[in-house]
Amino acid sequence: MPSSSAQTGSNLLIRPAQSLDREGIWRLLSPVLRKGETYALPRHWGRQQTLAYWMAVEHRVYVAQTHDHEIVGTFYLQANQKGGGSHIANAGFVARPGFGAGRAMAEEALAEATKLGFRAMQFNFVVSTNLRAVDLWKSLGFRVIGTLPGAFDHPSEGYVDALVMWKDLLSPGA
Repeated sequence: MPSSSAQTGSNLLIRPAQSLDREGIWRLLSPVLRKGETYALPRHWGRQQTLAYWMAVEHRVYVAQTHDHEIVGTFYLQANQKGGGSHIANAGFVARPGFGAGRAMAEEALAEATKLGFRAMQFNFVVSTNLRAVDLWKSLGFRVIGTLPGAFDHPSEGYVDALVMWKDLLSPGA
C-alpha cells in the first residue's frame, strides 16, 4: 500500500485507507448497496461481506477525508485482470455528494494508476442510469467502448444497460 497522500483543490485529503477507516468506509458503502442503483453487488450484504469485498487483498484502497477527518469518499484500484490483462487498471468508487470527492478521487486514481505503470483504465460495468458517474468519466477522457444491453437489474427502472468505459493512460492528453 502506498504511503503517499494527496491534498486536493477541494480541500480533501486523499490517502491510503487504514484499518481504522473501516467504519467510515462502511458508512459510505452501506446505503449505496442498499439502494442497489449503481453497483452489481448483493443488496443484502452486511458489513463483513461488503468490507471483505471492498478491502480485498488485491485492492489498493483509498479514502477521501475532510479537514475534520470525516471520510466522504473511498475508492479501490486494482488490475482489471490477472496475467496477460494485468497492465489495465480497474477501480471502484463511492462518494458522498457535495464534497467534490468523486472528481478528486477519480483524478487521484488516474494519477496513481499511471504511476503504477498501468497502460489504461477500464470500467467493466458502469450502470447507464448512473449519469453522475458516466458524465464524470467522460469529462476525464473515458469513452464508451461497449454497451451490455439490459445487463443491470435496476430496482426502480428495470433492466438497464451497463457500459464498458476505457481511458488510455499512455497517450499525451489521454
